[in-house]
Amino acid sequence: MYQVGDWIFYGNVGACQVLDIAMQRVPGADEERLYYTLQPFSDSCMISTPADTDKVFMRPVISREDAEALIAYIPKIPVEAYHSSALRALSDHYEEVLNTHDCYKLIEMTMSIYAKKKEAQKQKRKLGAVDEKFMKRAEELLFGELAVALGIQKKQVAGYIAQRVEG
Repeated sequence: MYQVGDWIFYGNVGACQVLDIAMQRVPGADEERLYYTLQPFSDSCMISTPADTDKVFMRPVISREDAEALIAYIPKIPVEAYHSSALRALSDHYEEVLNTHDCYKLIEMTMSIYAKKKEAQKQKRKLGAVDEKFMKRAEELLFGELAVALGIQKKQVAGYIAQRVEG
């Protein structure tokens, strides 16, 4: 169970802080259940979710040490762009990676899509909409979690990574 003030990775929302833990009446039922009130890192909305749910993925945000190790791993990642002429297969592949909620897999996916973008630019083409959508989504999730772990603003994450990888 998480505590008030903890940072967790919640479903496809990403990094959220636990603001409150309280008993709430279950909608449409006569029972009460323990709920978390969550504040997403990148949004001003509030999320109320059962503390004992297994329907939505939850885990602690990675530690600063894990974030630093992840960034140090970046230059060693073999970059292989995933190609598929079927947009559904491409979406399914990216969705499967997102649903792992694994920072290493998100970095690998982001880098593979970035490699596709570079290929497209060399051929004077644009990156496909599906690739673009999933790259932005993966970066959103990853950069939010890294910002929390590193204690920096989300807009500083890309520069921090670049500095660490190049330096």
